[in-house]
Amino acid sequence: MKKLVYIPLLLLLLLVAPAAYHLQESREWNGKKCAVVLTYDDALNVHLDTVLPQLNKYNLKGTFYLVGNAPALTNRINEWRKAAKEGHELGNHTLNHPCDGSLPGREWVSKDANLAKYTVKRAIDEIKVTNAFLKAIDGKDKRTFAYPCGDLKINDTLFYNSLKNEFSGARGVVSAYAGAKDINLDNIYCFGQSDTTAEQMIAQIKEAERKGSLIVLLFHGVGGEHPLNVSAKEHEKVLRYLSSRKKDIWIAPMVTVAEYIKKIQTAK
Repeated sequence: MKKLVYIPLLLLLLLVAPAAYHLQESREWNGKKCAVVLTYDDALNVHLDTVLPQLNKYNLKGTFYLVGNAPALTNRINEWRKAAKEGHELGNHTLNHPCDGSLPGREWVSKDANLAKYTVKRAIDEIKVTNAFLKAIDGKDKRTFAYPCGDLKINDTLFYNSLKNEFSGARGVVSAYAGAKDINLDNIYCFGQSDTTAEQMIAQIKEAERKGSLIVLLFHGVGGEHPLNVSAKEHEKVLRYLSSRKKDIWIAPMVTVAEYIKKIQTAK
């Protein structure tokens, strides 16, 4: 008779154990199912006027990749300092936003901001200057970097290799889903947004949740000011969705997530 009791109990354990294991595996992101990072490039006025009020409304934190010589940065330093105090990250997007003008379709790149004409030393020096400028604003030592135009090289040199000690990680422009152990912190995946609807962006986030992945959303204009633009209304819909899913989705600045990934990858 005892054997008949043990058999159903054993079957129950066999059914429950895999489910519990799966739950543990799917919550590797600070106890959540996935991680979302909201990034905003180029230091635009709309980031201060539209994005920050929306983020603060839903108590969400973003990462703003600032170009050191952008007027919306240099003319509004106190507002960026306030944003940093509120928990948003001021990331480094270089001093002059240089892009490789030698690539196809890059006729718009100016002579002064042509990465193909840079020396590696000049690129490194300008990025370090921008770091010093940002520290003067927010007082922080840790931050992340974003490659302008996603360009990783000066000729054949991966210039970020000389900057790894300066940053917690670097965001690229390639779109892919990956778990914490599989992310390359020297070229973090992201999903660029332009004329994207909230429905499309939420679908991307849901896929990240299904896969137990990090997803980084890359915005430029939000309600205008940049050719790569999403409407402010659609942007807020995404924030509202994320706010409603905080139980299962970890939303944090890139520097916080990058430091977390680093610990996961170095853990024995």
